[in-house]
Amino acid sequence: MNDVADMAGVSKASVSRFIGDDRQLLSDAIARRIQHAIDTLGYRPNQMARGLKRGRTRLIGMLVADIRNPYSIAVMHGVETACRKHGYSLVVCNTDRDDEQERLHLAALRSYNIEGLIVNTLGHHLDELRELHSELPMVLVDRKVDQLDSDLVGLNNVDAVTQALDHLHHTGYRDILMVTEPQDGTSSRVERVDAFKTGLARRSGFRGEVCETGPALRDHLRAFLDDQGHGPKALFTGNGVATLSTTRQLHALGCHLFDDIGLIALDELDWYPLVGSGITSLAQPTHDIGVTAFECLLNRLRGDQEPVRLYDFPAQLIVRGSTRQRS
Repeated sequence: MNDVADMAGVSKASVSRFIGDDRQLLSDAIARRIQHAIDTLGYRPNQMARGLKRGRTRLIGMLVADIRNPYSIAVMHGVETACRKHGYSLVVCNTDRDDEQERLHLAALRSYNIEGLIVNTLGHHLDELRELHSELPMVLVDRKVDQLDSDLVGLNNVDAVTQALDHLHHTGYRDILMVTEPQDGTSSRVERVDAFKTGLARRSGFRGEVCETGPALRDHLRAFLDDQGHGPKALFTGNGVATLSTTRQLHALGCHLFDDIGLIALDELDWYPLVGSGITSLAQPTHDIGVTAFECLLNRLRGDQEPVRLYDFPAQLIVRGSTRQRS
């Protein structure tokens, strides 16, 4: 900064104003001289040091359970896009579904002096989360964390499952197997399974059951395919990860997609149109979820003291050949 000031023939304070928020206080001639000196010297201000000095880092933290999950990546992109628009940077920490990693990442995010936190994990370290929440605003994405009084942004799971069952019913399917990732306490998975069971009970002529991904999935699918007599069969997968696992096992079993069985998937992934005649899906507005999560956080940073809010987005049904009309 001293070198820039010497070359431009101005004070260090003028250079500080130029690279800070007070550039309008400088004359056009001084601003041009400072810009020329910065370009000539290749000066790059230390944004972290400036932020700490001013008490602001313009860093937003995001804690995700599984960065390999396409849903997490898509939401993260929405958050990052909104951050960039408002002059913030995003620090992403992946817990890889590991409680110890979650604890370490929370400590690291605190040391980075983040201004707010977006959480997409189970939140098993409730005490640490609550302590951090007492210092800065926090928004939950997709998953509720009990006893954490924070805004929540995600999908309207009951509506999404209702759309799926309505579509399967109208297209003639009567025997439904829902495939979900293991029930580890993730609120969105619990809500989807509960809505599935409730929806089946309300519809006459439907039969259904639930199974989980994992080593026993192939056996569950084989038994479902071999079972005779109730009516046309369909699978309902609870998210993109479950859809990929299910599709792989169906191929391994030699199933003719989608002649032997129908399939509707919650989440919309790029490869769905490429499988057989295409997989019918319920698309989550992941970009809007990410943008809304950041904007909600930004409002809290700007002093919003209103009671916590729930932002639940509807899913969009995209019909493809995997749920063709059955007689």
